[in-house]
Amino acid sequence: MFGKKNPPPDITSAKPVERVTSVLGPGISWKGDLRGKGGVRIEGALEGEIAVRGLVIIGETGRVTCQALKAGTVIVAGSVNGHIVAEKLEIRATGRVYGDVKVQSISTDEGAFLRGKVTMEEHVDLSDLPTDEKQDGEANADAPSDQAAE
Repeated sequence: MFGKKNPPPDITSAKPVERVTSVLGPGISWKGDLRGKGGVRIEGALEGEIAVRGLVIIGETGRVTCQALKAGTVIVAGSVNGHIVAEKLEIRATGRVYGDVKVQSISTDEGAFLRGKVTMEEHVDLSDLPTDEKQDGEANADAPSDQAAE
């Protein structure tokens, strides 16, 4: 009536912003498992298992060799030699993945490379990833016994 109406912004699709909290810089080589909660960016070389509840970015200079990389979101601009299990996988134009992937969603840029089998699931089980809840639960479990001791 009073003019052209603009559609309201779609705020229901807004997700919490995942961010990088740790960086393995270029020139660094790490041999061992990487587990935790948060976001990690790998620009160096990592050899070992990765289990992160959050975001894992393999930068253009990043090289990962593992049996399995398991995370909420994985962005590959470098190379990964191993299986990937994630809710969301993005392979950038410079990204190289050598291994099978099991994901809820996948996107690739032109020039991206994947040698392996892609399995898309309605739900990917990430329940075995590290959480703070287990630590909180353990602390709460001790609280009643402390009160009983008083």
